[in-house]
Amino acid sequence: MSEAEAAEARRTETIPEWKRVEVAELVDFIESYDSVGVVDVTGIPSRQFQQMRRGLHGSAEVRMSRNTLMRRALAEVDRGFETLTEYVAGQVAFIATDDNPFGLFKQLEASKTPAPINAGEVAPSAIVIPEGDTGIDPGPFVGELQQVGANARIQDGSIKVLEDSEVLEAGEVVDDTLANVLSELGIEPKEVGLDLRGVYADGVLFEPEELELDLDAYRADVESAAAGARNLAVNAAIPTAGTTPTLLALAAGNAKSVGLFAAIEDSELMPDLVARADAQLRALAARIDDEDALPEELRGVEVAAEPEVEADADADADADADDESSDEDEEAAEADDGDGDDGDDDDDAGAEGLGAMFG
Repeated sequence: MSEAEAAEARRTETIPEWKRVEVAELVDFIESYDSVGVVDVTGIPSRQFQQMRRGLHGSAEVRMSRNTLMRRALAEVDRGFETLTEYVAGQVAFIATDDNPFGLFKQLEASKTPAPINAGEVAPSAIVIPEGDTGIDPGPFVGELQQVGANARIQDGSIKVLEDSEVLEAGEVVDDTLANVLSELGIEPKEVGLDLRGVYADGVLFEPEELELDLDAYRADVESAAAGARNLAVNAAIPTAGTTPTLLALAAGNAKSVGLFAAIEDSELMPDLVARADAQLRALAARIDDEDALPEELRGVEVAAEPEVEADADADADADADDESSDEDEEAAEADDGDGDDGDDDDDAGAEGLGAMFG
């Protein structure tokens, strides 16, 4: 046996039985959960700490012990949990859950409550005394407010703060006067709760900065990316479980458009073909000035819009098809401009033919 092994054996023999039991229980505790972390419990009153533990019941469990025993338990478990050892300093505790680290962090942040700040403590953020009536009768307190930097005056029989007054910057130490003023006003500038120092799960060590996410914004980004990928797949005609229904609907709509353009006599197309023919007939009838040349049912008609072909495909999937159609329409319009006289002659001939038919 080497000297190091002998020293370790002697140290183990001198460990009291209650410490061995405690370490064994901590090891079982760590191995029983998917996520294990270390939380800072500094400055949390015992009563409030117990309330927090009860609030976490069923979703997470907190276990306190001596720091030396916590470090030994982490070393015995190994498997990466020993990386939490660096956070075991000061007043800390283990916290364990089967939830993921992000859910644990969100739950701990939501459980924090406002608390008064004492003299000698460091302000976690800028301390502001808000504008308004303090509700305190005139007296020495107005001087204390002015002493800490608040713009306070006696008005209408009461002490009032005339504007929001920042009396301490973040990171500065609270003195006795400011602590008394804040207590008198009922201002609680700090939050009390379990501060997560680090959590180990699935072979990864997470720190609070990595867990502090805006979940709503993150979810919106994922949904936007998914929608963009789907539109890309539809426009590229890539068949997947998510795009196939849209591709089929788009293909059906395009096939119907081709059928109507080619005037194919089909049972599904006939209602649209008849409606389009009726619209064209009415448009032509509207160009004839002599109503006596028209049958009674066509006299005084107004131009009716031709029926649009409805497609069930998504608007995003149709965007490229609409762009192509617009380009074709522009080309056709340019061609018509080139021989516009012929088009007018054709319309006049059509009108004369209709007058001959119904004259």
